[in-house]
Amino acid sequence: MLHRIVIINLGCGNLQQGFSTVIAQISIGGQGTGVQISGSLPPAPEIAETYSRWHKLYRALSTRLRGDKLRASLRSDIEFEEEEDYIANVSQSEFDELCGQLEKQLNRWLNSESFHRIDRQLRTQLLPTEEIQVAIEVEDEPLRHLPWHLWHFFEDYPKAEVTLSPQEYERVVPVPSQGRILAILGHASGIDVQADRALLESLPGAEVVFLVEPTREILDRWLWDDRGWDILFFAGHSASEREGEVGWIEINPTEGLRLDRLKNALRAAISRGLKLAIFNSCDGLGLARQLADLNLPQLIVMREPVPDRVAQAFLKNFLAAFARGESFPLAVREARERLQGLESEFPCASWLPAIFQNPTTVPPVWPDFFPVILPKKTVKRSRVPLSIASLGSLGAAAFAISLRLFGVLQPLELKAFDALLRLRPEEGADPRLLLVTVTARDVQEQRGRDIKFARSGRSLSDRSLAQLLDKLKANGARVVGLDIYRDFAAEPESRNLIQNLQNDDRLVVVCKAGNGSSSDFPPAPEIPPQQVGERAGFGDIVADSEIDGVLRRQLFGMSPPVDSRCRSSASLALQVALRYLKDRGIEATLTNKDELSIGNALLKPLGITSGGYRNIDVRGYQIMLNYRATQQIAPQLTLASALAGGLTPELAKGRIVLIGTTDESFGDVHRTPYDRAKTDKTPGVVIQAQAVSQIISASLDKRPLIWFFPEWGEMLWIVVWSGVGGGIVSNLYGGRARLGAGGGAIAILIGGCYLVLWRSGGWLPVVPAALGAMVAMGTVAIVRRLRPDGIIRNS
Repeated sequence: MLHRIVIINLGCGNLQQGFSTVIAQISIGGQGTGVQISGSLPPAPEIAETYSRWHKLYRALSTRLRGDKLRASLRSDIEFEEEEDYIANVSQSEFDELCGQLEKQLNRWLNSESFHRIDRQLRTQLLPTEEIQVAIEVEDEPLRHLPWHLWHFFEDYPKAEVTLSPQEYERVVPVPSQGRILAILGHASGIDVQADRALLESLPGAEVVFLVEPTREILDRWLWDDRGWDILFFAGHSASEREGEVGWIEINPTEGLRLDRLKNALRAAISRGLKLAIFNSCDGLGLARQLADLNLPQLIVMREPVPDRVAQAFLKNFLAAFARGESFPLAVREARERLQGLESEFPCASWLPAIFQNPTTVPPVWPDFFPVILPKKTVKRSRVPLSIASLGSLGAAAFAISLRLFGVLQPLELKAFDALLRLRPEEGADPRLLLVTVTARDVQEQRGRDIKFARSGRSLSDRSLAQLLDKLKANGARVVGLDIYRDFAAEPESRNLIQNLQNDDRLVVVCKAGNGSSSDFPPAPEIPPQQVGERAGFGDIVADSEIDGVLRRQLFGMSPPVDSRCRSSASLALQVALRYLKDRGIEATLTNKDELSIGNALLKPLGITSGGYRNIDVRGYQIMLNYRATQQIAPQLTLASALAGGLTPELAKGRIVLIGTTDESFGDVHRTPYDRAKTDKTPGVVIQAQAVSQIISASLDKRPLIWFFPEWGEMLWIVVWSGVGGGIVSNLYGGRARLGAGGGAIAILIGGCYLVLWRSGGWLPVVPAALGAMVAMGTVAIVRRLRPDGIIRNS
């Protein structure tokens, strides 16, 4: 696989003085220099200061969080020098803040103007999909300690990993691999190196030689082995510096040594094929300096003291990713990033692993180390025959359709419909509407002013209604809908009110057809009988009382009962909307299919099995109410506010004004799909506003109405998704693959139904389709288990 190698040579300098010459080179596969860019980096003493404090807090916080247990489990024999009172004052939040500060300072430095040309050219020359090794060549020791992986470049390039390199190195002649590992299990007081051993022993195709707490003589002799080694592994206690000596490891309880005292043996091992060293121990940058001078191709160390669990997790994840086929740098990156899951217990665990690399070498992959791998079993897989898979899918579809036809799925379908409605994005209020609400406080205030009204039990007095209608007329309201029953005549002294009720053709009042004279309400007596057909509308509703009481449908037309005193055949919402649209030259017409055409809108009545409904009462002219997805359908004024001057031309002119009560004591409150709790209710006047807005928006703005497939179309939809479920299990192997694909298919189904509802108003049967798919998956999976030729066979 082609990969890019980026070498960034910082030259001479340090954080105090800056780096006057920085050279970046880009090559493919380490062969030659394709592009070279130069720049510089300014002084950044604040980074050195922040890192120094981070370094102290890391050790202090680690000690305080885990106490003596952590100190014992660290793969280092260093002593913590912080004073007790200093350690006691360390806080996790302070440390987190310091981590963020160090990251910001590092990226601010790398975004400096003098380095920007290099950064820009790298992003121009490299693709995020390419595998990239970024080698930082630096001799300044403090810079090697910095968390270079936090450079934002690596967020944008997910297949890139940073490595550290010396500024002087030689090309290493490749030697064929033997698949051999020399594993040194050094002094293990307080730590568990047996877990490391178990991981190495489980590697397929590898020959592992373990040296448990060896002497220097034994270690030296094995490094000189004539057959050579591919990987050198060390687990135990180590330190970058001890008593002035660099690169120290504890090989047994009584003996420790610097790596340079094994220089000859290590050089011989490298010449015979040693390609990688892993020091799964503490504070290994000093070890890296020693081995880099010997031109070791690859090396993994830990920057700081590392807890036992972190070291074991890193080794496990690295070996898993490497054996899976990831290249060496990407396997390290994955293992490092997965340590983030441990950071609630071990702060900055993902900062610890670091790679030292000879830039002349190509990043290896697993077969480079172990060319002889245990052969994979040849697997012969047989599918479930198409006829059986089809029968299973059709059976699942028939099962789901049967449940649906008998109404078993109706409650679930309605709940799913409600949930999808609520997921739609905010549409905003309808600018053509205004609500004037009569609250419980308004009722009390009216009763306090009018003794006669106080005994009536009504929500709106003649005097208040007269004042309100006068103000609405003066402020230019186009249509007024009164959603308050008035089955009584106005008082004789209310002459303005009587005149408005009799003559104002922009005023539409509500009545109720009910089930007869005992439960109906006539329109206001002042409405002339010949005008009832246009100036009165019924307020009857059709909530799903037999299911959950939620109001999802709207009754727009009906033939009132013979003995009803409400003789209007159109609803209040329809009458108000038609009166508003009449000024725009739009009128309602009935097609030959008994569908109501209003401008751009075609209102199709519900059938007994429309959408998710089964055998509902569809008397009258009912359609689904496509609620406007908004927290407030229109601006609202209380009665008191409107009468006190809050009603202005800006609010009322040219608008539809609906008047209704929000006082629950009058019983005009109902549950909608947006009312999740059973105790939540929406005032009737708000629902009337939703219905009016639906008609006008569909007619003028082409806002979609709720539609659905015909019965045969919905059955076909369920059959198709049942086939998808059966096909997944029939063609995929492995429980995880089938589970993942099945879950993905259900997610696509739900997401598709949501998009259709949001964009076009379509109500697709999501629940029976999902049920059919899941039953088909289960059915075909059972067939695979029962039929011998449907099981995976090893040959």
